[in-house]
Amino acid sequence: MHKQIAEVVDALEHAERRLEKLAETIPAERWNVRNDPDRWSLAECVAHLNLTSEAYVPRVRKAIAEARQLPPMTKREYRRDKIGLLFSVMVGPLPLIAGFRIGRVKTTPAFVPSGNLPEQQLLAEFKRHQLELIGMARESDGKQIDKVSITSPFGERIHYNCYSTFLIVPRHQERHLQQAELVWHS
Repeated sequence: MHKQIAEVVDALEHAERRLEKLAETIPAERWNVRNDPDRWSLAECVAHLNLTSEAYVPRVRKAIAEARQLPPMTKREYRRDKIGLLFSVMVGPLPLIAGFRIGRVKTTPAFVPSGNLPEQQLLAEFKRHQLELIGMARESDGKQIDKVSITSPFGERIHYNCYSTFLIVPRHQERHLQQAELVWHS
């Protein structure tokens, strides 16, 4: 497996382990409770990630199918495009400067979680999406996924290559898992 694809798989698996650890430490009765009315609950953070994965999966599948039509990848590194690089920085974990988290961005309405879903349902859905994303990352090995684009589910005018997508998704997961951890550990 190409080293960069292996790194994508590792990042997705890391996010899954991080959520499992969080599930072990936070009681189920706290999952749907906000400790601050202006911030999401732990369950809302995970529900948002599930909505995001659900939107990305068909787009990535289509891009991999397009990449299959291209000649196999030569011995080179995958490349992010400029928009993908910018987007991965924007959606990644929030930096902490002088005790304050900077870089909060509101999501689009389609990705605002609603309802109080049970912890086990959220975890099962997250795991299902992770298995699918990991499978697609492995399937993309050796294909020119940096030569095919997807349209971002966050804005129809935003396009970046499929390899960038595989970097954006786990960074976005880490951001919201960090947010989820801070709900009850702040």
